[in-house]
Amino acid sequence: MTQAPQDDPRTLVSTDWLARHLKDPDLRILDASWYLPDAGRNGRAEYEACHIPGARFFDIDEMSDQRSSLPHMAPPNEKFISRMRAMGVGDGHQVVVYDGAGMFSAPRVWWTFRLMGKLDIAVLDGGLPKWLAEGRETEDMPPVLRDRHITVSRQNHLVRDVTQVAHAAKLGQAQVVDARGAARFAGEAPEPRPGLRAGHIPGALNLPFGQLLKHDGTMKDIPGLKAAFEAAGVDLARPVITSCGSGVTAAILALALERIGHRNWSLYDGSWAEWGMYEDLPVEAGPARVTQV
Repeated sequence: MTQAPQDDPRTLVSTDWLARHLKDPDLRILDASWYLPDAGRNGRAEYEACHIPGARFFDIDEMSDQRSSLPHMAPPNEKFISRMRAMGVGDGHQVVVYDGAGMFSAPRVWWTFRLMGKLDIAVLDGGLPKWLAEGRETEDMPPVLRDRHITVSRQNHLVRDVTQVAHAAKLGQAQVVDARGAARFAGEAPEPRPGLRAGHIPGALNLPFGQLLKHDGTMKDIPGLKAAFEAAGVDLARPVITSCGSGVTAAILALALERIGHRNWSLYDGSWAEWGMYEDLPVEAGPARVTQV
């Protein structure tokens, strides 16, 4: 079976690829629909009404470190193992994750699996909107779940905390690339979470995640992704720390970096929800210093 050039079961697969593999016994599909607090949408309710056949619902907020006051921080290994086993997702499975916005929250789950050392996971390019637009099969019943053993090996180099980010930004050891929209980055638009300062991490570059997508919501091809990073002032020969509002869309940047073969990246899990909360951390305001595409 030939696969389209863009299909890579470790990063991104097309709806055609998923349709061909839908009945594979070792395929597991996850619906990771999640929305910003001001979006007025409920990912779980949408899943219960309509999802790709066989999909399990991955609750980003529940599948998090509940000991933290920050939103949906990466879960401890034990919690990830427990939840995945209960969902029937384990060793030897090829996982495909999608969301109801097209390309928004699913990459966060891709990153979470990568953090746990699980490589056989891909994001569905275009997500549920593209699947529905093509008239493909859906259902409203949850699948029958059977416990499956899963092992993890946490990859700590893929995540950064506030101390590491502050250090790297101050010393110029890595480029912080912010996936938020230009107005939020510049401090000209309010944050969706109350109580946060406006602006960005000093020295950060701005690459709104939408600039990595085509008009139909699918991800740009590899030359297009490289061009977007370079237009934002990112030196692809140097390390990158991705950031955003709360660590969700930062994963879209991480996925794109992985797609273009840039392996020296990590994700700032707390992102602006953490940095913008602490008064003793410096904040920069004003538009990005590089012309956007």
